[in-house]
Amino acid sequence: MTGSKFLVRANDQAILVDCGLFQGKKEYRLRNWGELPINPRELTAVVLTHAHLDHSGYLPALVRDGFRGIAHCTHATRELLGLLLPDSAHLMEEEAATANRLHYSKHAPARPLYTAADAKEALTRLSGCNYHEPVRLAPGIQFLMRPAGHILGSATVELRLEEAGRAPKRLLFSGDLGRYDIPVLPDPEQTTFADYLLVECTYGNRRHPTTSAAQALAEAITAGLARGGAIVIPSFAIGRAQELLYTLRELEQAGQIPVVNVFVDSPMATDATPIYVRHTADHDTEMKRLIDKHLMPFKTGKLHFTRTVHESQGINEVRSCIIISASGMATGGRVLNHLKMRLPDPRSTVLLVGWQGEGTRGRSLLDGAPTVKIHGHQIPVRAKVQMLEGFSAHADCDEMDRWLEGFVHRPLNTFCVHGEAEALEATRARLVSRGWCASVPAHEELVQL
Repeated sequence: MTGSKFLVRANDQAILVDCGLFQGKKEYRLRNWGELPINPRELTAVVLTHAHLDHSGYLPALVRDGFRGIAHCTHATRELLGLLLPDSAHLMEEEAATANRLHYSKHAPARPLYTAADAKEALTRLSGCNYHEPVRLAPGIQFLMRPAGHILGSATVELRLEEAGRAPKRLLFSGDLGRYDIPVLPDPEQTTFADYLLVECTYGNRRHPTTSAAQALAEAITAGLARGGAIVIPSFAIGRAQELLYTLRELEQAGQIPVVNVFVDSPMATDATPIYVRHTADHDTEMKRLIDKHLMPFKTGKLHFTRTVHESQGINEVRSCIIISASGMATGGRVLNHLKMRLPDPRSTVLLVGWQGEGTRGRSLLDGAPTVKIHGHQIPVRAKVQMLEGFSAHADCDEMDRWLEGFVHRPLNTFCVHGEAEALEATRARLVSRGWCASVPAHEELVQL
């Protein structure tokens, strides 16, 4: 389950760790329109683990509804949110306008969850901080961030609570844990102690392939180009698009794939890529080496960043090419236009390179749906659809265990969060089998620590 929001009450203060949008199934998405269990005006502060919308995307609605505190995050997250939040609002407004024009919404008129003005106001509430820098939120409450290796600026959050007459408590929020030994970003930093742990479980019941993600991409690209059609890659604009470009450049330079036209049809991915270059605190050793040598880690031989609608439409005239376009689960964005155009063509290939949430078009494609609904029309799926799991930015169960091994003492309780039911239960059972106290909290469950 997405839509991470964790409310912590202590010392007569209320701290919200993450402020995400629910995505996927309609029953979850409807929660975005529901009333929060706290008046946003009562919140002291918000702390964001990273910029992905399922952890940050509700912030404009929170600010619109009265939050007047500071939303803390790393400097890179703050800069990325300057792209993500306005883009999220734009897509919501655009989707509502399209639904009203084509009359395919059950609501009349359809309206966005929040507007571009709401997103702009939310950006004024952001405050950046450094990794390993303690930040005081209120008397007796401070937090500290460590690199999580998931996307640029992603962090685990340690919340330290001190109350008179009681021993200090440390709550650790994993956010989304990244993977080990992937390009661009450093490994998730180990943590040695926490009284209570909230750990994400996206891949808590799965293992990523042991085969090389780069090799799998090379084989899929080669086969797709041999069929003579386009290769459409629905991709998150932040993180996944940059990793794909990095890998495609390496494959081209190694002669493993031909140099072909690569279109990045996402204004946000276009703007995010130089941000990835600038924030050296989030680079791994190889990325730092490339930057130090003034090399361009994300530039393929025939790379095109498209901003305007006219440029995007022009890609339709190119039969054989690679198209990287948001959104990563095909829930919206320009990729829908490319899928609408290319899915009926059996020469085309659709590569899914990340987790596809329940209820999304990406999951429907992954599950072999014969048609998918796009802009109110059922589009036949004749293209080859292929999943490349090696590009996931989420730690799998083995990588989660590797990170958890850093604890010198087991937390008093570990809460398994942010995952589908099977993944949550698998993680809980695995921890309990090792002597940990672990549970899966229900939505809006209140826990006394």
